[in-house]
Amino acid sequence: MFQTDKEIIVRINELRAERNAVILAHNYELGEVQDIADFAGDSLELSQKAAETDADVIVFCGVKFMAETANLLSPDKTVLLPVAEAGCDMADMADAEGLRKLKAEHPGAIVACYVNSTAEVKAESDICVTSSNALAMINSLPEDREIIFVPDMNLGRYCMEQTGRKMILWEGFCPVHVRITADQIKRRKAEYPNAQVLMHPESSKESIDLADYALSTGGILKHARESSCKEFIIATEIGIMHRLQQENPDKKFIAASEQAVCPAMKLIRLQDVLTSLETMETKVVVPEEIAERAKRPIVRMLEETAKLSK
Repeated sequence: MFQTDKEIIVRINELRAERNAVILAHNYELGEVQDIADFAGDSLELSQKAAETDADVIVFCGVKFMAETANLLSPDKTVLLPVAEAGCDMADMADAEGLRKLKAEHPGAIVACYVNSTAEVKAESDICVTSSNALAMINSLPEDREIIFVPDMNLGRYCMEQTGRKMILWEGFCPVHVRITADQIKRRKAEYPNAQVLMHPESSKESIDLADYALSTGGILKHARESSCKEFIIATEIGIMHRLQQENPDKKFIAASEQAVCPAMKLIRLQDVLTSLETMETKVVVPEEIAERAKRPIVRMLEETAKLSK
């Protein structure tokens, strides 16, 4: 029987309580999904928040590597990915076998792994980084060791420029962010000369060079809230526009590119969240032989972050 969105939301809320579930939504998800989530945010931030709750079930509205990370940090909770096909093109560009070969060519190198990667790749890494802490994590590594950065060459190149550390870059990239071109930024800046350009560091160097700030999604949201500026050109996946406008109704947000859409991030709808809670599918479980090694670089990152915050 056909259900309205209102009816679906009522049933989601009933099952959320019955299952003792927490619903997470990445900042790039559809607005309707962000609105019913307990927490919306960056991928690692969401996994950390879920781990701190007493929930039995985590419904992760995002992509597979995010659900894997939630499972690594909350192995005692059931982690559900409402649409099993929701993957990440960039994460899939790196593979464990290829990384092992690269490590063999550079014995002694430290592998810094962007959190946007599969559990298998994390298991071959030494430390994880996020787009918000990448510079600090790279700076924390011993200066006498080579660094392999995987999988995003654009974030890696940005880290190299900002830290002065030379790195061996895996040739992966985010298809969404590379669609945001320097020409598009120039056109937007001409149209909105008073706007600040806030850009995700997964973008190309040519585009980042035109930005006022290179920030994670969480950083973009924070800056927009705290800045006295009233206009912003947003150079990242357009799903973030929903939350930006909700949190800052008195400010204007302009998408740098209307092509900056991640199809995988738009797969999950309200009905999928409901079906996931009804059927308790699709469960995401990192195999035990991989999980222990995959969690290690995440823990190292969290420990380094704690040290730096003291």
